[in-house]
Amino acid sequence: MSDPQCVFCKIVAGELPAQIVAEDERTVAFMDVSPWTRGHALVVPRAHVRNLLEIGEQDLAATVLAAQRLARAVTERLGADGVNLLNACGSAAWQTVWHFHMHVVPRYVNDPLRLPTTPREGDPEEIAAAAAALR
Repeated sequence: MSDPQCVFCKIVAGELPAQIVAEDERTVAFMDVSPWTRGHALVVPRAHVRNLLEIGEQDLAATVLAAQRLARAVTERLGADGVNLLNACGSAAWQTVWHFHMHVVPRYVNDPLRLPTTPREGDPEEIAAAAAALR
């Protein structure tokens, strides 16, 4: 089940490039191209579902567990001091891609991130380096 117009479905299908850092039968985790902090990644279910209100229990559980595994990885491998998990459900909550996803945002003591934030294009080499560290 996928949406041919959905950018995340295209990443899951291998039709668009992404720095994939983890995957299993239900989920795929990849680096955010507009990272808020070093190591900011997204975890999505393989099946297309628009948002938190529509996702089934099994895919939700699998996505949250994958986000937890990734949160452990960013603390162990990138030295993050903490982690924010964020889901944006609906335009008013900053959802911009209509495929359920969890943001895994590593936090570092004294990092400049203050939520809410405005995404901006990140450095592709730094994104790739953080992805390599998480693999």
